[in-house]
Amino acid sequence: MKKIILLILAAAFVFSMVSCTGFEKKSSAKFTVVTTIFPQYDWVREIVGESSDIDIVLLQKNGVDLHSYQPKAKDIVTISSCDMFVYIGGESDEWVDSVLETANNKKMKVVNLLECLGDDAKDEELKEGMEAGEEHEEDGDEDHGHESEKDEHIWLSLKNAKKLCNILKDRISEMDPDNSGVYSENCAKYVEKIETLDNKFKEAASSAKTKTVLFGDRFPFRYLFDDYGLDYFAAFSGCSAESEASIPTVAFLVKKTEELGLKFIVKLEDSNGKIASTIKDSSASKDQEILTMYSIQAVTSSDISNGITYLGEMEKNLETLKKALG
Repeated sequence: MKKIILLILAAAFVFSMVSCTGFEKKSSAKFTVVTTIFPQYDWVREIVGESSDIDIVLLQKNGVDLHSYQPKAKDIVTISSCDMFVYIGGESDEWVDSVLETANNKKMKVVNLLECLGDDAKDEELKEGMEAGEEHEEDGDEDHGHESEKDEHIWLSLKNAKKLCNILKDRISEMDPDNSGVYSENCAKYVEKIETLDNKFKEAASSAKTKTVLFGDRFPFRYLFDDYGLDYFAAFSGCSAESEASIPTVAFLVKKTEELGLKFIVKLEDSNGKIASTIKDSSASKDQEILTMYSIQAVTSSDISNGITYLGEMEKNLETLKKALG
């Protein structure tokens, strides 16, 4: 927190100097939309389309995920001068309030996506066998009077994606009403693609031989699994900072793998797969295949240059699930 305060003070100084000399946008675009992580960026990119009136800036594009990101002074200046700022709004974004107070930009439209979801936002879940981690040990749970944190991984639900894209379309149209018709048309076409993929997930889940997937890793897919009535076991919650699973946690996951006769163990795209491999090697059969699912929260500039898309990564998740579910 001290580091963030110092960054904000530094950014405030830089921004005040820029304000004194007159701020100029880097392009001829009328508006700038700043997003924190890639899924939001890609949604806005699809809604805006080929419009030259809007610049879209992605803050987190160096492979650091949502939970580890800390804004640099230049990031704070970028936010302070934008026309719209889009962020998740969970525990990992606690730095945002201080930045927005410092920005003093009354014209900026601020979109907190968790707030936009309303009742569709879910609490973090600590499931049976899951490593508690320091944050749960310190905070306790709802039964002891502590307020639970919201699960931040809202973009991993296609149902949420459809809702949030329409909200973003409306906010962008308010900012740039002259092109609202274009944004509505682009959004409608994109939501249709999301719905097509959503139906493919529904079909895969309904025809699955098993409804349970085992993760030798963090589990950020609660929204996705709830959408299709799927169950899971995992080493850690999606927001956990833990990387080493305890012996009891590994033993529990090995037992579940054997009890359920699971032939697949899943890890995340940025994982070294050590926990998944340990579960496999500790099982009786030792013949499980390790699969990968994509949380889409640690994208790099190189990934974007190579054409990564939100729907493309979700398609990969569909293929992994189809295999894991049989």
